Amino acid sequence: MEAITYEQFGGPEVLRHETGVPVPEPIGGAVRVKVAAVGVNPVDYKRRYGWVEAFYPTTFPAVPGLEFAGTVDALGPDATGVAVGDEVFGWTTTGAYAEYALAEVYAPKPAGLTWAQAASIPVAGETAQRVLDLLGLREGETLLLHGAAGVVGSVAVQLAVAAGATVIGTASEANHAYLRSLGAIPVAYGDGLAGRVGAAAPQGVDAVFDAAGHDTLPVSIELTGGAKERIVTIAAPDAEEHGIVFSGVTVDPPLARTWLTTHGRMAAEGRLRLGIAETFPLKEAARAQELSESGHVRGKLVLLP
Repeated sequence: MEAITYEQFGGPEVLRHETGVPVPEPIGGAVRVKVAAVGVNPVDYKRRYGWVEAFYPTTFPAVPGLEFAGTVDALGPDATGVAVGDEVFGWTTTGAYAEYALAEVYAPKPAGLTWAQAASIPVAGETAQRVLDLLGLREGETLLLHGAAGVVGSVAVQLAVAAGATVIGTASEANHAYLRSLGAIPVAYGDGLAGRVGAAAPQGVDAVFDAAGHDTLPVSIELTGGAKERIVTIAAPDAEEHGIVFSGVTVDPPLARTWLTTHGRMAAEGRLRLGIAETFPLKEAARAQELSESGHVRGKLVLLP
């Protein structure tokens, strides 16, 4: 089958487009899917560099990619509640940058979503929901969200607003109109941030979701009045130094299936917007990862095998 593989850690040049990769066979409760779309995430290039081995130990040769949308092609002997031909989206166990992949955590793809939209939900939806739950965000509270215009940030904005929270989102000026359209109050990041947030939220900040990681923690601690337990980061490498929780991707299967179903329904009903920045053929995976690593993308990057 066609797949992207790599056999050592390094830059985009270690990614290889191959056509003779063995097709995986489903065992246990897994299903095999013919992949129609793959979501490209920052964790993909971080894994390629070997930066997140604590979360994702690598066995070479490796196939990148966590999230997919596609059609069930074969069933493991213990798979239940699903049939060959079903359209699903979710998380792979064998790597999504491939023509075929195995999956154990998935949900039915709503008919109203394109393949690219469905493949954009799993990681951003799980990450945003997990952090909001860790923060214990409640209706009527004010959330400061660093990196609000990114893929995870924009999903978190929408989920928090839907939950009845006020969201202050940091972003560049070019993304302020976009954040307003999602229901957030935008503020520019950089020097003087505390003052700008204070003006936008005179009632104070109850919780902070950091999806940016660029010197965001000291000002976050200041704005919450030192309430470190109400700050969670998914991006700051110095979290431990500041006594802040760093939350990495840790998929809990039952919860992940529930969130996939809920977020998929919200997206199909137009209550969760999923912007697609650009799509690429599978053989251009290295270019997609380079663009992801640049950090200058608004919306999701998607591979189409």
